[in-house]
Amino acid sequence: MEKTLEFPDLLRLIDERSTAFRAAIASAPSLDVQVPTCPEWTLFDLAQHLGEGRRAWAATIAAGPDATAKSAPGGPAAPREREALLSWLAASTQALLDALREAGPDRGCWTWWGRSQSPRTCGAVARHQLHEIAMHTYDAQLALGAPQPLPDEVALDGVEEFLFTVGTTTVAWPHEPAVVDYHATEGRSWRNWLSGDGVRAARLPAPGTDPDAAAASARGTAHELVLALYGRIPHDSLKLDGNRVLFDQLVAWDPEP
Repeated sequence: MEKTLEFPDLLRLIDERSTAFRAAIASAPSLDVQVPTCPEWTLFDLAQHLGEGRRAWAATIAAGPDATAKSAPGGPAAPREREALLSWLAASTQALLDALREAGPDRGCWTWWGRSQSPRTCGAVARHQLHEIAMHTYDAQLALGAPQPLPDEVALDGVEEFLFTVGTTTVAWPHEPAVVDYHATEGRSWRNWLSGDGVRAARLPAPGTDPDAAAASARGTAHELVLALYGRIPHDSLKLDGNRVLFDQLVAWDPEP
């Protein structure tokens, strides 16, 4: 699993994770169950967010590369009756997949990550959509007391996608320049460079490459790393080496969009 996921893989996994999300909703004792990783949200709120978000991205993709803002979600509002909600969620996923297939991976698309390393393309949108859906599927499963590890291919790609899309920017790092490494026990590693020029990221060619260059490092399974990056588990649950303050600074930092 050394290669980045291809576009057909992203579409397949979007469908799979969406199916897993609907399975969690279907098995819940109530849609009013609280979601601990999304404070103040119930399972219904989470489902509404996920469905409306996929419909909005479908409309944004369909608007073409010249769109200057994210589109509003189309179609009916989320119904509160469970079976109708499940059908609505399935239609939301299908709308997103249809829009992505129609556009293809290389067409331009409006995105909120203009300052990051990720391209502003439909392929990059598909990649980020996969990981948003995967994380909210974990949220729903956790709310039911039965969280499942992310599939390895999703977790490994999720670490990299987070670091490249959410974790990079041209906004100046406000602290001392530093290098931070992330190591997945599955055998893949990444590096962040933090400086006055912003934050950049790259996959390291081999685990342990030039380890002395890093001021701090975090190690865990890819599933653990991606959960920590998205704030679902504390960084302290990983094996941290070096200057741990850097992880606190990264969590607290909120660069302008």
